[in-house]
Amino acid sequence: MGRTAHRLAVAGMLVLLAGCVAPGRPTPPVTERPGPQAGNPVVDPDDPLMGRTASSLIALFGRPALDVHEGAARKLQFSGAACVLDLYLYAQRRGGEPVSTHADARLPDGRDADRDACAASLSRR
Repeated sequence: MGRTAHRLAVAGMLVLLAGCVAPGRPTPPVTERPGPQAGNPVVDPDDPLMGRTASSLIALFGRPALDVHEGAARKLQFSGAACVLDLYLYAQRRGGEPVSTHADARLPDGRDADRDACAASLSRR
């Protein structure tokens, strides 16, 4: 290999290795949490679905179609012919029992649904 070809090969490897070097400032890790709430969300006392424990929600809607634990969060999903209701539970204080802090409702085809109407239809089962 000639001197010029050797230099080009070394330069090419340096360019490739430069792409592996981390930037000067580290990027914080991305963590996903169910629902839009994180940390210690505030529960609306006027919302009948908020502030409920998992056992209270199960007593109201029956056995959940999905029960997902992720870190300190929990998601309960209740579904019926009319809609799907997702409830997200977080502890309000360290060591406390998780309570519902957010709810989403959708139609079986994925379009948004009225949350309160969905909850009412599921609680009538």
